[in-house]
Amino acid sequence: MNDRSTNRLETWVLALTSVSSFMVVLDSQVVATALSAIRSDLRASMETLEWTVNAYNLAFAVLLLTGSALGDRFGRRRIFVAGIGVFVLSSAAAALSQGAAWLIAARAFQGAGAALIMPLAMALLSATFQREARSAALGLFSGVTGLALIVGPLAGGAITATLTWQWIFWINVPLGAIVIALVLRYCPESRGAPAPLDAIGLALVTLAALAVVLGLMQGNDAGWTSAPVVSVIAAGLLLASGFVVWERRARAPMVPMRLFAARAFSAGVTASFLFYAGMYGVLFFLPQFFQSAQGADPLGAGLRLLPWTATLFVFAPIGGSLVKRYGERRLVSAGLFTQAIGFAWIALIATPELAFAQLVAPLLIAGAGVSLAMPASQNAVLSAVAPDEVGKASGSFNMARFLGGVFGVALLVAVFDAHGSTASLKRFSDGFRAAILVSALLSLAGALAALALPGKAAARLTSLTPIRSSPAACSTRRKPRG
Repeated sequence: MNDRSTNRLETWVLALTSVSSFMVVLDSQVVATALSAIRSDLRASMETLEWTVNAYNLAFAVLLLTGSALGDRFGRRRIFVAGIGVFVLSSAAAALSQGAAWLIAARAFQGAGAALIMPLAMALLSATFQREARSAALGLFSGVTGLALIVGPLAGGAITATLTWQWIFWINVPLGAIVIALVLRYCPESRGAPAPLDAIGLALVTLAALAVVLGLMQGNDAGWTSAPVVSVIAAGLLLASGFVVWERRARAPMVPMRLFAARAFSAGVTASFLFYAGMYGVLFFLPQFFQSAQGADPLGAGLRLLPWTATLFVFAPIGGSLVKRYGERRLVSAGLFTQAIGFAWIALIATPELAFAQLVAPLLIAGAGVSLAMPASQNAVLSAVAPDEVGKASGSFNMARFLGGVFGVALLVAVFDAHGSTASLKRFSDGFRAAILVSALLSLAGALAALALPGKAAARLTSLTPIRSSPAACSTRRKPRG
């Protein structure tokens, strides 16, 4: 293949994988500003709205590593196309929803399709580009994907305001069909080393997450000390413990527990779980506050989120460049502490009659904090492992982040129900303030967890001698030199 043909192929692969990943991330965000319209149209409770978000995130989180394994075994392009097909069909099903249960089921299948798309997009990209051009391609891919985090709520608001909320799903259908046709024509097939599927690990982590979320949902109605609530939460924790025990013994674990022997990995994953819990909880409630308590339309709610979301454009690149100078521990802990300040500020002042101008400063502060912490935490996690473990480490890290989002939304809905309701503007504001305060506390907990990250000097030594996949790595503790 000549250079011109190679460049054309690489351009197509970069464009198609980026568009597909943009679509996946967009759908995790686009529903945020449509929740009030969905609640009104389907007469849905706050718990039902919670599942329209969590069904997607939970399916995506627990199937992420399975998607990679299926691609390595059966062909990355084949499974990638299958994932887009599932995503497109489930998007149409979501748009045709006649009730809440139908919508939640469709969202779960959307998340399953997304779990096949996202990891295999990166795998196809890495297999197509030569080593010297790969980092630049991945940078462009990440930039396009990250853009979805910013435009998602705004796009959802614009579509819901000008058309109906169903169109946030319908738009995926023609786009996905076009991408499938182009992928089959322009993307070459590739495979990795066949890996066994960890079906038992997948079942354990899925059931554990479901049980904990169901327990949080039932707590206010049934009573937090009631037998059903205590039993289901205890079952979730028991299943989570069983998952850890199984992963330590499995021949091909989906989450190798040996990775947690590296302090940078375990602290980075813990901090990310907590700050995603806080961030996704706010993303769930803040657009509803703008609409239900302050009377904004969906587009107005999306625009009001921009001081928070658009900071990613400015501060994420700054955070990435500051990692080498200050180290991950300072950036992650300071960033999450800053996010906690922003959220706590919102919780203290939010009322129905509050002018939006008074929310701009805390939104900017919270956005700047998470934008600094996000690249630093990922760098800490991936630098803690050997090159041949980066794929597993990245998958485990992303699974923990999205499970954190599921936990955060479930926890904040429980707090909202305990302190407020949708019955009046005042009751909504009361519940909203309590929920956002919990997001601030989750962010603060993440900042404290980040203090366990190695300092700058220790992190440099760790990156030179990352944890290996040998059995000895589980039992040998590295001592700092000098």
